[in-house]
Amino acid sequence: MSSKIPGGLEDLLHRPLVGILATVTPDGSPDQTPMRFTWDGAHLRMSHTIPRRKFTSLQANPNYSFLLTDPDAPARRLEIRGWLVTVQGDEDGKFYAELDHLYGDTESAPPADTEDRVVLILDATRFVAK
Repeated sequence: MSSKIPGGLEDLLHRPLVGILATVTPDGSPDQTPMRFTWDGAHLRMSHTIPRRKFTSLQANPNYSFLLTDPDAPARRLEIRGWLVTVQGDEDGKFYAELDHLYGDTESAPPADTEDRVVLILDATRFVAK
């Protein structure tokens, strides 16, 4: 484990890949969800909604693990660990639309749940080459 991104794997954080976000639910069971994201060099940002289990899990226990696998070379894997830093509102769906554009979906309409939409900002403290 390292607080630096292992050599040769940083590209996984800058490509439009879907990773698996793992958290622990309030009852103690594991929960994994595929998530789109952006990376700013220190934080992962993901779109979510307040009523969903992933949001309530992170509120109860802010620790997470996020696994990225290179679809072109599945042996290249990167796990990011850290905790939820903060949550920002995204009631207009602007960040959700930014993710759509980044992931190649420029035609989709705003989601129906924009009034509950938030941006999860996750601190990345540990990186593990898998």
